[in-house]
Amino acid sequence: MTDDLSHLSDQAKLALELPLEERILYVQKRRWIGYPKAKDILDRLEALMVHPKTSRMPNLLIVARTNNGKTHLMNQFLKAHPADDNPEGEAIKVPVLYVEAPPVPEEVRFYEAILDSLFVAHKSTHRANDKFRQVVAVLERIQPKILAVDELHNILAGPPTKQRQFLNVLKSLGNLLQIPIVGLGTEDAIRVIQSDPQLANRFEPVVLPRWELNAEYLRLLSSFERIVPLRKQSGLNQRDIALRILALSEGTIGEISSLLNRAAVWAIRSGSEAIDEKALAGCGYTSPSKRKSAISQV
Repeated sequence: MTDDLSHLSDQAKLALELPLEERILYVQKRRWIGYPKAKDILDRLEALMVHPKTSRMPNLLIVARTNNGKTHLMNQFLKAHPADDNPEGEAIKVPVLYVEAPPVPEEVRFYEAILDSLFVAHKSTHRANDKFRQVVAVLERIQPKILAVDELHNILAGPPTKQRQFLNVLKSLGNLLQIPIVGLGTEDAIRVIQSDPQLANRFEPVVLPRWELNAEYLRLLSSFERIVPLRKQSGLNQRDIALRILALSEGTIGEISSLLNRAAVWAIRSGSEAIDEKALAGCGYTSPSKRKSAISQV
């Protein structure tokens, strides 16, 4: 008797034929599941890519809890706009320049992060002004359409004077290059931007909220079930198991994905071939709050 595989996508059906360990590796790969809020933000980013140059370019601030998809979303956008070696031109083309804010708000370290991301040599002895001029010169050559700065909340790790200096760097780069700046960070990133009235007026915040039991969340679980190669239907969009997943993961998409991946691996190894309560309990997943509690006891 042939299994009913109507719950799976065509690609997941093919993955069922992989040897066990390869199927597990397939499950463990990071996957992109488009959902309405993420698609809305991607549309906004696309609009920024083609925005005409003005003296006050619009900026975007993507805010989410840790592990709730902001960096994964930006990686998806970067895949759609990869760098081009441009062998026939004078410089590479980097439509979206993505860097992380340094752990502390030191402008020299930020300039070095930009130069390092572009594999541009720089001297450690150069002062901040010298490196700023080098960064501007390099960016004028490669002409990025967007500068994306992740971990923007790191700015709060420094004293107020350093915070203001770092924010002034962002304003200067945006003004000189006339490109949109996209910031990514936790809710603390909003505090960072609102501390500067000029930046607060230019950055539009958009939030990736924590997941709740609603139609969009149930669609997310259904999408996950379609792409994970298990022979039996799990019914992840049924209320009881959906609530259990939500409670364990504490509502962030990264944790939901981690929990379901672990449970899927358990289901494959055990031969149950479905994510159920037994798989959720037996897969070895620990919720974020319990992990924090365990660390605090060390």
